[in-house]
Amino acid sequence: MSGVSILVTTIDSDEKARALAHAALAEKLAACVQITPISSLYVWKGACCEESEFRIEMKHRTEDYAALAALVRRLHSYETPEILRVDAADTDPAYAAWLRESTQRG
Repeated sequence: MSGVSILVTTIDSDEKARALAHAALAEKLAACVQITPISSLYVWKGACCEESEFRIEMKHRTEDYAALAALVRRLHSYETPEILRVDAADTDPAYAAWLRESTQRG
């Protein structure tokens, strides 16, 4: 069975976060997407910024990371979106089987 990973990104509105989530689910590139409101402090073009954002965590098959990251890049509104892959060191077998079944294409 292939590995399980989480793609993490942030975006500036709940509506945009949900649009990304629905697109990933519709393409069967993610089995589950969680959206959480957060406060982000960061440096952008030399200035310290503080904004409200939404963290998006997309649970997916590791083998689908490139396609999922491409979808996020294509649909994201930021000039330089955060796109991180976090690999699960261990995954409950029943959860991994559900994730694989939920992302089965073709």
